[in-house]
Amino acid sequence: MENLSNTIKRRFDHEASRQALKEKYEAKLIFAHQGGMFRAGPELIVLLNSLSQDSVIIVDLYDSPVTVNKAQLLEDTVQRWQEQLNAWQVELAGLSRER
Repeated sequence: MENLSNTIKRRFDHEASRQALKEKYEAKLIFAHQGGMFRAGPELIVLLNSLSQDSVIIVDLYDSPVTVNKAQLLEDTVQRWQEQLNAWQVELAGLSRER
């Protein structure tokens, strides 16, 4: 019975650690750019790739319209997205090894 209890406890701790890790990296995906706050992610990347103008107005996280340089915001978004996902993957792999 104690072995089962320890297994359940370890599994719960692992899931709690995964959730905390997810929240940590989701917070790091938010960044300021040209007077607005944006969340790096596939949605923003697709939106920026679909726009043809160089200077565009998009709505930031606080529902404020912000004029941005599309190419610069796209570059910053992709860079932040990739950096944070790489770090998240490395940390998650380490967490899985501990289990």
